[in-house]
Amino acid sequence: MSKAEVSPDKLERYNNLVQQFPEVERKGKTTPYTSSNTYMFSFLTKEGSLGLRLGPKGVADFIQKHNGRPMLQHGRVMKDFVEIPETMWDDIPLLRHFFKMSLDHTNSLKPKKK
Repeated sequence: MSKAEVSPDKLERYNNLVQQFPEVERKGKTTPYTSSNTYMFSFLTKEGSLGLRLGPKGVADFIQKHNGRPMLQHGRVMKDFVEIPETMWDDIPLLRHFFKMSLDHTNSLKPKKK
């Protein structure tokens, strides 16, 4: 596995999560991600961290209730994204809940101009 590749285990788990939402297509070769309504709303880093777009209120609530933290990418905080704690990967119903929350939030945004 090269440095640019996500671990096969994490990639499989991410793919399984995405496949539970037939309206969502997994994209990306080196950085797996999903998008809807012209916005990316989930992605998996090469280190295996899962980021979800929850919006400002969702981020604050998630951090407080689930010991989460803002998502960092290339040393910068990603606005409206949280990093899903490793322990949450095994709680499939909770993980699905936040993935759906991320999708719903993203679909509520005004689409970007093309």
